Amino acid sequence: MSAPSTAFVELAALANSSLQSARPLPAQADATPYWSGIGFSLLGLQFVSPMGEISEMLEVPSCTHLPGVYPWVKGVANVRGRLLPILDMAEFFGGQLRAQRKQHRILILDNSEIYAGLWVDQVFGMQHFPVDDTLKAMPEYVPASIRPFITGGYQNENPWFVFSPMVLLQDKRFIDAAS
Repeated sequence: MSAPSTAFVELAALANSSLQSARPLPAQADATPYWSGIGFSLLGLQFVSPMGEISEMLEVPSCTHLPGVYPWVKGVANVRGRLLPILDMAEFFGGQLRAQRKQHRILILDNSEIYAGLWVDQVFGMQHFPVDDTLKAMPEYVPASIRPFITGGYQNENPWFVFSPMVLLQDKRFIDAAS
């Protein structure tokens, strides 16, 4: 036998020996799929918005009041050279912000049509929920004014309601902010 064919036989024997002594792969556990969103509080409730609907979060900037708008329109702020309308979501829904001002945050909506800042009580960052832990029914304590903008929910220790800013942007009352 020639040297190259001997090397091949030796490699084949080594491969066969490795296969026979190899341990099997660990059993694959079923991975639980998760839904992720940006968590925030408003009106004493916990909400989460889909990741693609919130473009940024920031502290409440100083803003300039606008005449002739509803009271929930707090004004406009200059954010990196762009005028950002600041909208108090608690007041829009008939309530008031509850957290201390230093906890208040702005959730920025930025799509091809709308650039707006939603003023909320507090932002909790990314939240992850197993897709099987959906909320079965809407609790009665959720204000009627906010229900049309809730597209679902997840049951953790407390319920988290899925709030859709895209549904909010289709609301005529929200878009027509002038009084």
